[in-house]
Amino acid sequence: MLQLKVHPEIIECGTDEAGRGCLAGPVTAAAIILPDDFSNSLLNDSKQLSEKNRGSLKLLLEDCSLTYSVTHITNEKIDEINILNASILAMQQSIGKLTIRPQHIAVDGNRFKKFEDIPHTCVIKGDAKFLNIAAASILAKTYRDEFMESIHEEYPMYNWKKNKGYPTTEHREAIKKYGITKYHRKSFRLLPDQLSLDLF
Repeated sequence: MLQLKVHPEIIECGTDEAGRGCLAGPVTAAAIILPDDFSNSLLNDSKQLSEKNRGSLKLLLEDCSLTYSVTHITNEKIDEINILNASILAMQQSIGKLTIRPQHIAVDGNRFKKFEDIPHTCVIKGDAKFLNIAAASILAKTYRDEFMESIHEEYPMYNWKKNKGYPTTEHREAIKKYGITKYHRKSFRLLPDQLSLDLF
């Protein structure tokens, strides 16, 4: 059973990101503050849930949360500042857009940069331990998936509707055949033989 938050006695937001390992599209983060009486047996790490259940939970969380926000950081910005910094920036911008100021931030993972003067706790696999982080992971994942489905129509040959920009064999074969698009992350290793070195 997931706990609601890291510090039950204060106003705490959970935050998480989606899309760090993708070859195309944004990295997307969400931040959310849940009510103290919130509970849901289905809510878990977004990667453990079906697309249908994630969609149902997205609507529930939007309706039940005290406040939430979602931020996309573009592939151009990722190339400029690197994926770790872009992921942290997406989380920080999401926290900054909340209509209630949190007294504490629960962050999924092990890396974060201080945001304003709000204390934070990094929790490895936090989306499987705390409801507020799991909720943020659902929102980040569903909003990013919707974005990738919308740009799929521009470039259907990469099948982003299915792979969401992740490095599937099909996606890499399409890059090999058609080249890259304005949505691809140029700083990423887009093909396995890209930038290969002979090591002696």
